[in-house]
Amino acid sequence: MDVELQILKHLPRDAQPTVAIIDEYCAEYKDLFKEVRNYECFKYLHLGITSPIKRKSLPEIAKVVSINSAQSLHHFIANSDWLVEKLKSRRLDKLKKALKGHAITVVIDETGDRKKGKKTDYVARQYLGSVGKIDNGIVSVNAYGVYDNITFPLSFKVFKPKGTLKSGDKYKTKIELASEIIIELINEGFNIELVLADSLYGESSEFIKKLNEYELAYVVAIRSNHGVWLPSGQSVRANKWCKFERTFSNQKSETRYIREIIYGKKRAITYWEITTDPETMPENSTSFVMTNLQGNLKKILGDLYGLRTWVEYGFRQCKQELGWTDYRFTNFQHIERWWEIIFCVYTMISLNSPVFLGLDQSRQLETEAQDNSDVDFSNHPQWNHESGWKNALNNLRLIIQPLLLFWLIYPWLSIFPNSHLLLGFNHLIAAMNQFKPYYASG
Repeated sequence: MDVELQILKHLPRDAQPTVAIIDEYCAEYKDLFKEVRNYECFKYLHLGITSPIKRKSLPEIAKVVSINSAQSLHHFIANSDWLVEKLKSRRLDKLKKALKGHAITVVIDETGDRKKGKKTDYVARQYLGSVGKIDNGIVSVNAYGVYDNITFPLSFKVFKPKGTLKSGDKYKTKIELASEIIIELINEGFNIELVLADSLYGESSEFIKKLNEYELAYVVAIRSNHGVWLPSGQSVRANKWCKFERTFSNQKSETRYIREIIYGKKRAITYWEITTDPETMPENSTSFVMTNLQGNLKKILGDLYGLRTWVEYGFRQCKQELGWTDYRFTNFQHIERWWEIIFCVYTMISLNSPVFLGLDQSRQLETEAQDNSDVDFSNHPQWNHESGWKNALNNLRLIIQPLLLFWLIYPWLSIFPNSHLLLGFNHLIAAMNQFKPYYASG
């Protein structure tokens, strides 16, 4: 819109553009932010969190997106008028529309991160998976979706230890939080075909009861000393080991072994051991799992449960790449906003993966038009042609790279003017704004 007309009609100014692929994604959240400055901060955070800077603190993000001070970003997180619940609801709606009713696997996992001191809400001495021991930190129960080996974030809930509860808080176990997440996802309309979880949830009769209540299939870990009640006269027996090829997300495979452990008579719930070596059964590569899936499970169960370990590794990468723990807030309302924005960026990257683009017919038409143009972005020597989440992140970083580099050197251009360099950057950035995510149908 013409700037002079905006001023005359007292209309809000347009938000400053970043890169088209970021702007197009963020535009679907625009109405959630009343002020244009807040919407700009939302976009700048997406740009900065996607960028390759190692630490995603607000000061570092402000530098990379060419904001004079991080104060505006801090105000956006801590004081501006927007609701995290509405942002989450919009994000989940985007995922549902992108999935087009396809069934997903839901992985339930908790993540704990070390935090010093006692000022941060809900920090206590508790078990932290990131360090593998009890330490001072904050823990959340998270749910991730998996569709065709691409992960995407669904929901998180902070665990509130009893000694940290505030006025109005109600203590809930991790089991209760996980159950709430499952119910919320069902109510949101997600088509869940399988739930995966570790032994904290697998050993919980309350959690299993909730899954059974909603008739959800599950594969969950259990302890090696898991007990099953047997009537008098029945015994435990183990079937022979069967070799199978465990296929990973990168389509590489390794040999694994699986056998069923039968408690008394055959029942709807079955128990299995999966290992890399049936002779020594190494602790770090042997799993004990329980499932209500039926049929010939020897060939598929290892891969299905392996998704849980892979997603756990994938989210660890996400934490390192997107800055899940890089906040400097102590109030959980602010931390919750930061985490939800991280989930928004995570979702954006997932939706730009070939798997999701393949579900979007309109994107395929755009790709065909791009294929007919003279420019092929994938000719860049650092372009990644694989289909994984980190591959999509790599390619998005290449697209935003020219704008970030331009902002980096722009202060020098005011000291040493160079119209040719300025024009060249303008052409390159304009070219990046024509990019449409590439979908290879073959």
